[in-house]
Amino acid sequence: MTRPLRVAMIGYGFMGAAHSVGWRQAPRVFGLPAEVEMAVVVGRNGNAVAEAAKQWGWQESATDWREVIARDDIDIVDIVTPGDSHAEIAIAALEAGKHVIVEKPLSNTVAEGEAMADAAARAAERGVKSMVGFTYRRVPAVTLLRDLIAEGKIGRIHRVRASYQQDWLVDPDAPLSWRLQKELAGSGALGDIGAHAIDLTQFVTGQSVDRVSGTIDTIIAERPLADGSGTGAVTVDDIAIFTGRLSGGALASFDASRFATGRKNALSIEVSGEFGALAWNFEDLNSLQYYDRTADSRAQGFAQVLVTEPEHPYVAAWWPAGHMLGYEHGFTHQVVDLVTSIADGTPLHSSFEEGLSVQRVLDAVERSSAAESAWVETRSAVAV
Repeated sequence: MTRPLRVAMIGYGFMGAAHSVGWRQAPRVFGLPAEVEMAVVVGRNGNAVAEAAKQWGWQESATDWREVIARDDIDIVDIVTPGDSHAEIAIAALEAGKHVIVEKPLSNTVAEGEAMADAAARAAERGVKSMVGFTYRRVPAVTLLRDLIAEGKIGRIHRVRASYQQDWLVDPDAPLSWRLQKELAGSGALGDIGAHAIDLTQFVTGQSVDRVSGTIDTIIAERPLADGSGTGAVTVDDIAIFTGRLSGGALASFDASRFATGRKNALSIEVSGEFGALAWNFEDLNSLQYYDRTADSRAQGFAQVLVTEPEHPYVAAWWPAGHMLGYEHGFTHQVVDLVTSIADGTPLHSSFEEGLSVQRVLDAVERSSAAESAWVETRSAVAV
């Protein structure tokens, strides 16, 4: 690259902080093929976004994303806004020739996701890159799990169990926020955290979730407004439990809840096959559990693989073996992958098309729940 890639981030909440860490760390830890500059962060509140820019290391702040996208000195647009604005911002950025990364889930609806995927496909013909921020894919242990399955370590997949459990909404006095309003968030636990469980399943198995049967529920229907003026309706789900049929024939079980008392960020996946099994839990994110059914029966059992060796995905750039990585490293790794793809033309995974496939599963689960847990095809969303 003849000049630095200049990044504009739209949004500055919790995900803005995480993405900022990624943009700041990646150029300093990895030998990126292009220089990166954190040019501008955008938000509606001028004072708050200016403070965020100062805190996180952005060169400047702005309040109009349309003006920022139109600037010739911006190369990459990073979207960390609520889901209701993903489609408008991403499509505008792609049409302006900017590379785009957007936080998951891709969109609030299948129709929006299809429009985004179409825009991404058109932009790709001009060399413009796009990706969805499924950062858990880029935890070294998860990438290794995917690689071992692809190498045939556990043989034919028999079943998958994926779960994402949190408890931050158990308190009934927790105030109503945008994540609890369907018009802003699209869905609740299903889309916010269930999307990760779906994506991990499709990523590590290399298979799609083709049919689902499930139920969603709202546990607390009214919550206090943040300004203390009364209460407002919760219009999204608090819990989602569903079964999926994979394209390879195996069944997968999924559950996502923000009411799992005592669980703070418990994302896990276990894949069982004819020769063995592999399991990972975010609360022990540097370890992979591997069961080898072909081993001597006297020594069989789940073994811990500590994924901190330089031969493991992404790890060589970091610390000596046994020195652990954390939550923020996935955001650094997604910057590495995006910038490398832009500079070198290498393939880029977690595409908009992959994000759309997750959106179709989310939509099918909602339709299944409305149809008393009938089986629903994910592509056509027709009950069967």
